[in-house]
Amino acid sequence: MAFSRAKLITGLVATSALVLTGCSGGDDSTGGEGDSYRIGINQLVQHPALDSATEGFKSAFEDAGVDVEFDEQNANGEQGTALTIAQQFAGADLDLALAVATPAAQAMAQNIIDIPLLFTAVTDPVSADLVESLDAPGSNVTGTSDVAPIEKQFELLKEIVPDAEKVGIVYASGEVNSQVQVDQATEAAEGMDLEIATQTVTSVTEIQQAVEALGDVDAIYVPTDNMVVSGIASLVQVAEAKKIPVIAAESGTVEGGAVATLGIDYTELGRQTGEMALRILQDGADPATMPVETAKEYTYVVNEAAAERQGVTIPENILAEAEKK
Repeated sequence: MAFSRAKLITGLVATSALVLTGCSGGDDSTGGEGDSYRIGINQLVQHPALDSATEGFKSAFEDAGVDVEFDEQNANGEQGTALTIAQQFAGADLDLALAVATPAAQAMAQNIIDIPLLFTAVTDPVSADLVESLDAPGSNVTGTSDVAPIEKQFELLKEIVPDAEKVGIVYASGEVNSQVQVDQATEAAEGMDLEIATQTVTSVTEIQQAVEALGDVDAIYVPTDNMVVSGIASLVQVAEAKKIPVIAAESGTVEGGAVATLGIDYTELGRQTGEMALRILQDGADPATMPVETAKEYTYVVNEAAAERQGVTIPENILAEAEKK
């Protein structure tokens, strides 16, 4: 492959947001040194990638020595709960709010209009109607995208499963983030003579049945779908029983039992988002003119034990440069 085995440096990508109606929430929102802030965090569901993004966001303030009171809420994968949290935050005395994952960000954007709102772990903020464009957010909403290098991930799939002809994807039907990735995967597959088979789910309990319904596939690709990633154990159980190798879009899924990925570091993505928040709170930066940022680098992550259970061997040239899980 004609790309770096260890890291693919991408740089920052501009993006867009909703119309800024106000940048200050509390009395100290544009204060200087010694000020403290209150920030509400609405995380869609608990799983390694989103947990890491939240922790990375908080670490940016700790590293900067800034005093922050965080109000952390988890919607447990329920859109209705994410909306309730957003409504509670709208009435709270916050200086800034963070949404972690696309459905949580959509709920927050509907309700948080007079303080800065940042998002992270959102694949396509334009399609999700969070921003008007990536380059010119235009409102109180901006943040970081976890868009994955899907074409490169499919090249990785072909290296690990060179005879693959049909790839299965299970994803949540109600998540815009996931449909965007499936469309991108389908486009990437066409150029590699791969057929894509899909099954959708509406709850974690449907994952196992959906994987079974994929039928005779040579590999499974797992996008950054919050529902499927939170229930990855069910998908991996079927894959191991059928000896179907699983390639993931991010490292947390590899830790959960996928074979490999070329993915982003969600802790670092969250830290980037925290650094954006600091520029807003301390320097008076306007979210409306802050481009959406993407991960700065991608790294190979492999799970050798999972590869053995799923009947494949990871090439030595990838193993030599990959992070092991």
